[in-house]
Amino acid sequence: MGLIYFLIAVVAVAVFWVISIYNFFVSSKARIKAAVQEIGNQLKRQVDLIPNLEASAKGYIKHEKGIYKDLTEARKAVSSAIKSGDVQEMANAGSRLASLIPSLQVLVESNPELKASEVVSKLMDELRDTADKIMFARRLVIDLTADFNVKRVSFPSNIVANMFSFAEQPGLITPEKGEHVEVGEGELKTPKVDLE
Repeated sequence: MGLIYFLIAVVAVAVFWVISIYNFFVSSKARIKAAVQEIGNQLKRQVDLIPNLEASAKGYIKHEKGIYKDLTEARKAVSSAIKSGDVQEMANAGSRLASLIPSLQVLVESNPELKASEVVSKLMDELRDTADKIMFARRLVIDLTADFNVKRVSFPSNIVANMFSFAEQPGLITPEKGEHVEVGEGELKTPKVDLE
């Protein structure tokens, strides 16, 4: 009789374990999807801010047309990526848009009138804030997919993953070649700060 209770207990523990691992995979997929949607949400916010920034800045600076053209093209790329729902396309478009912020910042800082404008300052702060939120959302997608994929291949949770056909989550794809994977001589030097 004691053996039957022991077997029932073992089966019950195994069933609860399978359920908990299954729930981990299901909830992780939902969290990954939510994190991807947050990237789209922040990109949408950024796209909505840019026309306001352009309108405000154009009133102050008329000779810097190149940055406005780049901003408009980047905004269109983000809108297209959001509509497609493709994580990688959204990430690439967001990076393209974020890369314009330093140029815009230099433009604002080099023009005292524009720098003094409260409207432009507020919009620049909003763009930086949104870029930070996009980076956080991207980091979250990376972390969540890493956790999911590690659990998916680790023993004994891989048994449940295979039973229920949980596929590897792609996360964000980064090119494996290019400047971002190389450390140049300049990056190895200690930065010097001159406040004079």
